[in-house]
Amino acid sequence: MKQLKRWQANLVDTTALGAVVLIRLYVGAIFLSEGVLKFLRPDAQGAGRFGEAGIPAAGFFAPLDGVFEICCGALILVGLLVRLAAVPMVVNMLGALLITKLPILWGDAPLFEGKSGWWDFAHESRTDLAQLCGSAFLLTVGAGTLSLDARLTRHARLEAVTRP
Repeated sequence: MKQLKRWQANLVDTTALGAVVLIRLYVGAIFLSEGVLKFLRPDAQGAGRFGEAGIPAAGFFAPLDGVFEICCGALILVGLLVRLAAVPMVVNMLGALLITKLPILWGDAPLFEGKSGWWDFAHESRTDLAQLCGSAFLLTVGAGTLSLDARLTRHARLEAVTRP
């Protein structure tokens, strides 16, 4: 039981500066809005795009991805369970880069007809790379002191100190 509590505490513990809120706002807002767009514009951003990229069962995976982006984006925005929410978003961005952007390097990207090489790859993958780096950063440092995670940690520490 004690091991579980330690694991839970490490999940929300953060000593990162409050300025981390800026990264959380950027990363969370982008994921949340992209998740919503998968439902509002399914042909352009959801199942249609997934199918065009060659992802099997696009009608299943696009909405699933949208739900993850909405839920994890919202958690990141409010600063709750940020490390946990960052994990699927790191996987999400790695998948997006590998499936849709990496083929640009050798000129075989169905979503980016006529684009090939390093510079086209760098240009088209800039947002995915920024989201990957932002998610990896949040996974590493946590939500920062201006977050619900920090409040939970402070509350737990106060409780532990005041308990007889």
